[in-house]
Amino acid sequence: MNLPTRQGTATLALLALGIVYGDIGTSPLYAVKETFNPEHGIPLNEANVIGGLSTLFWILMVVVSLKYVLLVMRADNRGEGGIMALLAMATASVKDNPRWTGPLLAVGVFGAALFYGDAVLTPAISVLSAIEGLEVGTAAFKPYIVPLATGILIGLFLIQRHGTGVVGLVFGPVCALWFASLAAVGAWNIAKQPSILAALNPAHAASFLTSHGFASFVVLGSVLLAITGAEALYADMGHFGVRAVRVAWFGLVAPALVLNYFGQGALLIENPKALENPFYLSYPSWALYPMIALATAATIIASQATISGAYSMTRQAIQLGYLPRMEVRHTSAATMGQIYIPAVNWILLAIVAAAVIGFGSSTRLANAYGVAVMGTMLATTFLTFFVIRYGWRYPLWLCLLATGFFMLIDVTLFGAALLKIHDGGWFPLALGAAVFLLMATWRRGRAILAERLRLDSVPLGAFLKSLSHDAVQRVPGTAVFLTAAPEVTPHALLHSLKHYKALQQKVVFLTVQFRDVPWVPMEQRVVCEGLGGGFWRVRARYGFMNSPDVPQALELCRAQGLDIEPMEASFFLSRQTIVPARVAGGMAMWRERLFAAMARNAGNAAGFFGIPDNRVIELGTRVQI
Repeated sequence: MNLPTRQGTATLALLALGIVYGDIGTSPLYAVKETFNPEHGIPLNEANVIGGLSTLFWILMVVVSLKYVLLVMRADNRGEGGIMALLAMATASVKDNPRWTGPLLAVGVFGAALFYGDAVLTPAISVLSAIEGLEVGTAAFKPYIVPLATGILIGLFLIQRHGTGVVGLVFGPVCALWFASLAAVGAWNIAKQPSILAALNPAHAASFLTSHGFASFVVLGSVLLAITGAEALYADMGHFGVRAVRVAWFGLVAPALVLNYFGQGALLIENPKALENPFYLSYPSWALYPMIALATAATIIASQATISGAYSMTRQAIQLGYLPRMEVRHTSAATMGQIYIPAVNWILLAIVAAAVIGFGSSTRLANAYGVAVMGTMLATTFLTFFVIRYGWRYPLWLCLLATGFFMLIDVTLFGAALLKIHDGGWFPLALGAAVFLLMATWRRGRAILAERLRLDSVPLGAFLKSLSHDAVQRVPGTAVFLTAAPEVTPHALLHSLKHYKALQQKVVFLTVQFRDVPWVPMEQRVVCEGLGGGFWRVRARYGFMNSPDVPQALELCRAQGLDIEPMEASFFLSRQTIVPARVAGGMAMWRERLFAAMARNAGNAAGFFGIPDNRVIELGTRVQI
């Protein structure tokens, strides 16, 4: 792979500003305000402002710069990041230690489930906090804050089906302007109160965290709001590359955030009453409404990045076997990563709107936000240990030292966030638990279903041998039978023989396999095996970032001796009707019913695999689980 040129890296870094840093870049809207919330019981004096800002600064540096930018981003799955990619790496790393597979799956899936809480709360708190700036101008806007934020979010979700290619072109420049404004106003306020620079000394953070008793621990639940969006650095690294993401962070984002946070702290030292909204009050009065407009644009970009991340996460979960098939639409002919999943879009919209209306303010949403963020970060740290220990074979002491340090920080921050369960922290936990239940039930149900089908199936070798002795009529044409198990006879074939008493002259047993890598190149996409008598076995391989395309895979078979015209073949699919029953080795009855409902509502298999509907024949099978 050629290294990117300086110009290429600069362009990618500019694009990364919106997609990667949109979330963490809008944290100044609420992080300082919530850190010094009077409800924590910590007096707002100069020493505490410097101590609080020092704590915020060092958590930003340690968690984002050190943990994510320098360490976790090294754990890429062939260039791709994110918790699902990390989970695939971790489980592959412990294949020789299978006792760890179950715990890793549980932690990884729950971390992924909490990401959906982040996908709900990021649009809600970001847009709401931006619109709340109108209250600074005049209290007359107060009754309209929630309706305006809800309307903006509804509009954002409504345009998703059209794709974000055109809007995406302005993401980078708008966010560059946003970060420049953060840096400029921060420097302006620091110049008026340079004593805030003492916060660079970690001794002030240590004093702040030890001199207020339990309140020092409670306030960490708000300080962590400064690192929301850090997971996006890792999740989106595959789109822009590690180098561009790091250049954007150290070159613009981190300096702008630090300057702005310190600027807000300088303002609070000068005027403690500015705590009402230190972000907007740090700007001159003439800049208020332009900044509200810019902040709204920045939060829409941050929301868009999170929504797109939810689509990508869902597709990965589907192809790794954690969620049922859903309709996936590609919204760009040029960029295959731009996708739209209608079911996810409308569910997210409903929950986001409910969160905005139900919580009603960014302060109340902030109480819920930290739980989702830290839960996913904690899972990432846990999985990283197994990658560097069992995958990279680093010494145990080094792995414990590297991840143990970050684990201690994550556990502390997660514990502080959990203190706010009764104030809203229950929301992402409940949402994450629901998603976790769905993902765990689907994966377990599919495993049980596969075992039931295997027990009821006829070995393919024995079946083909029996055909050589029986006079089965062969008719012109090609039949493609999709099967999950390449060693057994597809149920669709048995039913076809039962009904039609004939077989096509060319019969292909096709198994689509999703591997735990993001991409499978075209030259490795298909493996063809001739079985004699016009029978072929084909394995089509895809990564969890690939989009399956069965007709295209069959065209690739020509190079291996199997000549098929996909548009003239008949595709036979088995549709299982799940019947919950009290069978040994199954799940609880309510989970079996849930799995059956998920299976009934799964997306169309033909559409998911790119098979034309007019070439498909579906044959049903009832299966008890």
